[in-house]
Amino acid sequence: MIELEKLKNTIITKNNFYCLCVVSIIFFLDRYTKKFVLKNFTENTYFLNDYINLDLVWNTGIGFGLLSFNSSFFYNIITLLISLVILFLFYMAYKSDKYDKTIFSIIIGGALGNFYDRVFFNAVPDFIDLHFNNFHWFTFNFADIFITIGILLFLVKEIFIKNDKI
Repeated sequence: MIELEKLKNTIITKNNFYCLCVVSIIFFLDRYTKKFVLKNFTENTYFLNDYINLDLVWNTGIGFGLLSFNSSFFYNIITLLISLVILFLFYMAYKSDKYDKTIFSIIIGGALGNFYDRVFFNAVPDFIDLHFNNFHWFTFNFADIFITIGILLFLVKEIFIKNDKI
């Protein structure tokens, strides 16, 4: 019984609760934006300005449409791999210090948003279309933004911030 209490005290900490809140906020922000776009922009492109359009595209691949396949076998394999990556990120967040927990939480929040769509819609709705003249960047969503921000923060931290543990 003492071991269970010790485990409970190590899992339920202030930092872990904060990170769970970050994951939840990002997940629900992503869900809200996707529901809004699915309800309002299913057929037409909506031009916000000269550089940003809202244009619904269903992505069966991973980030930015990479590894898109028509085969349900490959789709399911990729979905399984994504679920394993998300579980690994949870483990890394649990084992990390306060700052890395936050960075991992940002990535997890976005990853869970896209994973939810993969499971329930068999594709991820992407709708932000950045462009300059005829050059269009990959269409993406808010979950992709948070995943990218989290990865960039992680890289900046690892490359530029001195690690005192060494």
